Parts: sequence; structure tokens; C-alpha cells
Amino acid sequence: MDLQVIAELEKNIRYINHIVKQRGREILDHYPITPPQFVALQWLSDSGDLTIGELSKKMYLAFSTTTDLVDRMEKNELIERVRDPKDRRVVRIHLLEKGKEIIAEVIEKRQLYLKEILQEFSTDEVNDLRSSLTQLFEEMKTHEEEQQ
Repeated sequence: MDLQVIAELEKNIRYINHIVKQRGREILDHYPITPPQFVALQWLSDSGDLTIGELSKKMYLAFSTTTDLVDRMEKNELIERVRDPKDRRVVRIHLLEKGKEIIAEVIEKRQLYLKEILQEFSTDEVNDLRSSLTQLFEEMKTHEEEQQ
């Protein structure tokens, strides 16, 4: 593979990621949560109830930082701590309705932004892009799982 092509792909992915994050932050300005709280809510939405330790690992944050994040989200009634019925020593973080609503609204606005950007693409180009990104994601996921 041509290293110049790889360098260009990496740069484009980095820049796209930056733009998406920036747009996401602008959308979040209209909600009572911070970007890290949004990421935590997304993990809970995608993965279901998690312990603070599991959430810490997924977010690559220190346990104490995640605890502070969870405390603030619980205070704002976005999540709640729930004892695991199978093991009362285990406390899981559960996403509440208010948190679910924020996630749904923010993601919908991000998708509308992407739809607006993709207006200039043909249906075939959008489908090719989706297919290529899905393949890239699957390969990366497989690689990550093999590393662990």
C-alpha cells in the first residue's frame, strides 16, 4: 500500500473526527451536560447498565474522574446508581429517561448535520462510503479484540 495514501486517509479521518466533535460540542451547548457526560451517556445507552469501573475503562478515564462524572450526572437526574440484584456489593449505573432523551435529541441533530453534508453525494457514493466505513470499523474492532 502507498504510504502517501495511508497518510492522507489518516489525516482526513483526523480532520473529520475533529469537525464532528466540534459540531457535537456546539449542539451540546444547548443541553445541561458536558461532552464527557455525553460520552458516558452514549456508553450507557449502547452497553446497558455498567459499573463505574467498566465505564472508566470504556472512557479511558481514572476511576475517581468517572466517579465525579457519575455524581454530577446523578445529581442532574440523567442516571441512577442501582445495586445488582445478583450481587448486592456491585453497583451499576443506569440511564434514566432524561438521559435517554438527551442522547436521542443530540444524535438526531448530529445525523441531520451529516445528512446536510451528504446532500452533494449520490446515493451510490453514500452507500459506498457506508460500506467502506463499516468495513474499516469491523477490521479495527477485530484488531482491538485480538490485542486484548
